[in-house]
Amino acid sequence: MKESKSFGYLGHSFQLKLINQLITDKKFANTIVDVIDPKYFDNQYFKLISQMVKEYHENYNTPPSFDALDQLTRLEVTSEMAKKTIFDMLADIRDCALEDHLWIQEKALKFCKQQELKKAISKVNKILEKGDFESYDKCEEYIRDAIQVGEGGDEAMDVFSELDEALIDDFRHPIPLGITGIDNLLDGGLAKGEIGVFLAPTGVGKTTVLTKLANTAYNLGFNVLQIFFEDNPKVIQRKHLTCWTKIPAIEQASRKGEVIEKLTPFREGRGKLILEKLPSDSITIAKIKNRIRKLVAEGNKFDMIVLDYIDCILPDKHFNEVWAGEGLVMRQFESMCNELDVVGWTAAQGNRTSISSEVVTTDMIGGSIKKAQVGHVIITIAKTLQQKELGLATIAITKSRVGKDGIVFQNCTFNNETLEIDTEQSQTLLDLEQQREQQNGERVRQALERRRQTINNQ
Repeated sequence: MKESKSFGYLGHSFQLKLINQLITDKKFANTIVDVIDPKYFDNQYFKLISQMVKEYHENYNTPPSFDALDQLTRLEVTSEMAKKTIFDMLADIRDCALEDHLWIQEKALKFCKQQELKKAISKVNKILEKGDFESYDKCEEYIRDAIQVGEGGDEAMDVFSELDEALIDDFRHPIPLGITGIDNLLDGGLAKGEIGVFLAPTGVGKTTVLTKLANTAYNLGFNVLQIFFEDNPKVIQRKHLTCWTKIPAIEQASRKGEVIEKLTPFREGRGKLILEKLPSDSITIAKIKNRIRKLVAEGNKFDMIVLDYIDCILPDKHFNEVWAGEGLVMRQFESMCNELDVVGWTAAQGNRTSISSEVVTTDMIGGSIKKAQVGHVIITIAKTLQQKELGLATIAITKSRVGKDGIVFQNCTFNNETLEIDTEQSQTLLDLEQQREQQNGERVRQALERRRQTINNQ
């Protein structure tokens, strides 16, 4: 296949949309503007417009508006015919459809990264041809810089900039979980770009709680993608039907007419809820991201992604230890949620200690502790055998970057059959430890008293 040296191989429409993104998406423009070259476009007017965009960004550190480009065209282009062509092209750029903007950005960035890598390899070859082996560090720097193109964080900002926006009451725009006590402590829920993790031992109800919060977000008018790996899609579907109808899944077939009637108010006027089952033996975050981009290209725009659950995802690099790549997977999940501008929720399996624990703590996460380090919020769920029988659980917020943590909800309603979760009581982890010490002290006193009575009797 002949090497492509311009965006021309991707077509005229792609180049229109790419320039639109350079103008309208400030974050993307900041990422690519230093490495995108006007010569990468195959049309002289595309080259001219992209050159104006690039120069404007270099001078003012922000992309130009379409009005600014109109003015620049009038001032800098002398040919009336060329002006008219550019004005027409700018109109096409302004009006082009952008359902596949994430794909456009990814393709453009990969192309530019490849061009930068070719330049770096050329520099390295020149050093090697000279036999200058003492310049190894320089070779490494060239390659590293080329690979890291577009991988930088958000733009730097002065701490006093945009204070009015920073002081807006609802600047986070959180999406509630639908569990009142937890929502109150998380300042309304999680906002876009933030990720939360439910940590629980096997069989406690991770899928139940993830389904409930996906259902709540849909009911509030948000668009949700719920991805799962181990359950049958019909099982997840019936869990949602239970949320709406309050009819347990086991009874829905025999009460079909009643179920359909009760679903009527929930069918329209709300968000969109898409269920997606993926294989658990070969999936990576990169593959999930590609699947989401296809859904976006089909006209879907998501506000929340629910991943059930993170332990089913493989790292895209080989590690000698099975658990060694788990931190990387969680970091990639966070990066994906930032890139897609969505709320991310997932769950993680607890270790053996968590199975018998009255309160699950963060150090009981299975595998790598790095999974816990990435999350903005970690919520744990514990159930004793008695609590399972009574439909109860102990829920704790063990980590929170957005609100209070160290809070325990004891004996909450947590019914896997009806998907009811309610937090009525709460106390701090410190209070819980003090309560345990008092209980242990009381047990010791009772044991000593029984021993004293035994001795007296003897």
